[in-house]
Amino acid sequence: MSEDLVLVDTSRPHIRLITMNRPDKRNALNIPLLEAFCHAVDEANHDADTRVIVITGAGPVFCAGLDLTEARDTAKSHQSGELVGKALKAIMSSPHTTIAAARGAAIAGGAGFMLACDLSVVADDFRVGFVEVRRGLVAAFVMTFLRRKVGEPKAREMLLLGELMNAEEAKAAGLVNRVVSAERIMGEAFAFAYAALKGAPMAIRRTKKLFDELYHLPVSEHIDHANEFHKDMRTTEEAKEGLAAYAEKRLPKWDPEAEGKV
Repeated sequence: MSEDLVLVDTSRPHIRLITMNRPDKRNALNIPLLEAFCHAVDEANHDADTRVIVITGAGPVFCAGLDLTEARDTAKSHQSGELVGKALKAIMSSPHTTIAAARGAAIAGGAGFMLACDLSVVADDFRVGFVEVRRGLVAAFVMTFLRRKVGEPKAREMLLLGELMNAEEAKAAGLVNRVVSAERIMGEAFAFAYAALKGAPMAIRRTKKLFDELYHLPVSEHIDHANEFHKDMRTTEEAKEGLAAYAEKRLPKWDPEAEGKV
């Protein structure tokens, strides 16, 4: 396991800071990073002293989503999909308060990590979006969380158009809790953390459990269903074309601009 791809800081009492540490690749989610991230969150979830988890990304970008270079390797696609689902379950089912501190951007699966957290603080230059359809994929995992955060019209707009939303738009839509300057990101996230520590641990756990049970199906069942859908989509010709177009720095064939129709 590549532990250096995820950094864990336990220097603050009851608060565990987990940092995705692949800044040269905008913290893109490859298999080694996902394995290390799942291990770090699982360890935090089972630590009796931890009560708050803060998740962030090293460098200027929170997370650019799946590593699309690795995603072109069909031999690895099922494993990476399983790990994304495992990571999202670990965040969402955490008994602790989870807080995302995001600079730059959270794209596709990276946005899913942010949405899976209970709270989020983003920088004023932040952008968020779900570009899967532009890569020939379906945002099956993040749909689980997006539909819980915003109304269906906004969710359909974001998922079907694949456009990015800025920080203030994301706040207005209910995707994030707080927008601050980049230099204040971690300070604000820890302010949330310290406020969460004022709540009784069992009350926090049971409040979170009730949130999940209020919905028709538990998140875990949504994730399992989404994983099957995700695996099927990863083998389609659209997925191959979308990923190839990205790697070759060209427009995919279904883009009207590629056909000269715009």
